[in-house]
Amino acid sequence: MKILATLIAALLLMQSTVRAEELRRSISRSETSPARPNVLFITADDLGLQLGCYGDTVIETPQIDALAASGVQFDIAYVAQASCSPSRSAMFTGLYVHANGQYGLTAGGRFALHPHLRDATIPNILKRAGYRTGIIGKLHVGPGTSFQFDYRGGNYVVARDVKLVAERASDFMTQSGDQPFFLMVNYTDPHAFRPRDPETNKFGDWTFLDRVEGIPATLVEPSEKTVLPFQQIDSPEQRKRVAGYYNQVKRLDIGVGLLLETLKRHGHADNTLVIFIGDHGPPFNRGKATSYEGGLRIPFLVRWPGVSKPMRSSAMVSTVDILPTILDATGATSDVETHGRSLRPVLENADAPWREFLVGEYHLHGPPWFPQRAIRDTRYKLIHNLLADSARPSRVIDGDIGYSTSREDRYAGTPVRTAFDTYAKPPEFELYDLANDPWEFHNLAGNAEHAEAEQRLKTALEAWRHETDDPALDPAFHDQIKQKFADR
Repeated sequence: MKILATLIAALLLMQSTVRAEELRRSISRSETSPARPNVLFITADDLGLQLGCYGDTVIETPQIDALAASGVQFDIAYVAQASCSPSRSAMFTGLYVHANGQYGLTAGGRFALHPHLRDATIPNILKRAGYRTGIIGKLHVGPGTSFQFDYRGGNYVVARDVKLVAERASDFMTQSGDQPFFLMVNYTDPHAFRPRDPETNKFGDWTFLDRVEGIPATLVEPSEKTVLPFQQIDSPEQRKRVAGYYNQVKRLDIGVGLLLETLKRHGHADNTLVIFIGDHGPPFNRGKATSYEGGLRIPFLVRWPGVSKPMRSSAMVSTVDILPTILDATGATSDVETHGRSLRPVLENADAPWREFLVGEYHLHGPPWFPQRAIRDTRYKLIHNLLADSARPSRVIDGDIGYSTSREDRYAGTPVRTAFDTYAKPPEFELYDLANDPWEFHNLAGNAEHAEAEQRLKTALEAWRHETDDPALDPAFHDQIKQKFADR
């Protein structure tokens, strides 16, 4: 027995010694390893899939394509809501919009993050973890004063001048010294522009800025190519508008190249997590401010040195995954509940299991209140228009003429007219076979041939709404929101 006791004691001592040695090595690694990674989070205002790496052939986007080739390009990615403030709120909190309170734009102060979430955003969490935080371009989530940025490099006007953006990013990196940093760069391109008359202070018509400070040098001219696939509206006026949009995408591409060159010049290319996204689709009818693919689908690129591998991924990802990914990369801890999860598994392995369904939603951009819930799998997409019997969505977005043009006689009896009719007066449910109808021109809801898919998505959507405590499950919630507008 004494021999056995001696052996056990020796084994326990050896295990203790091994654990101590592992701890010592862990501490040693942390002391000698590179500093915690920086984070460069890049957003492009109103950018959908109009990039070469996503198969667009109208223009070349070599800088963004190079970023895609150096990291992981997600082929199917959604924003939480295809509207500026709500979309960005989900990125900052990792929560779907129905849970964070930013249902619509910050304008007028009607909507902002719920009070208990205002210190649980990416910059605030990282600042507590010892990061220096900065933002260039618009914030557009309320209340703006709750965001703890050490550096604010200018608003949306500044963020159209891509050379100036790179200069200010350089200033921020220089000022950060050896401190790890989080920098969010929000390019205004390719958002439409609405000039203001300095004498009357009134806004003019929406347009697109072909050039800013001489960029881009070569312009896209209107042609049969400048027709958006999710609209199929072809007219001289719309061709011109779409060409202007593409010119702004070209300027964005140049800007991203300048920014990444700045990161490299400062010696941070190999120790910086880079995330690039659009904040929602283009500012055209059936795009921005809808739950169609033209609004929800965005480019989503991630380069995480030491973790990601250059590849394309079919994993269905969401912008609610951004906060958990950043916290994972930086080691920052937070007890804040999120709806997303770190992308690490699918950045390391293209075959890693991921989510079965991808969800998006809509509440409003400006009035009216027209809540929607949308869900898709690898083939089918379901949209639930919650108030289809009593409300209609807005047919106006940033001066677009797509809907009005679809009223012309030449579109009568065509899928284009039918699709825009559905857009303007949607039924309670819409179902689309994305494998055969990627831009949702043929509503299959109620079609017996697709009944199984419709029911499967309805069941999954209902489960998601309950799992995430969707307040719109209670009819009284809609009355409360409508009252916000009645009170002002």
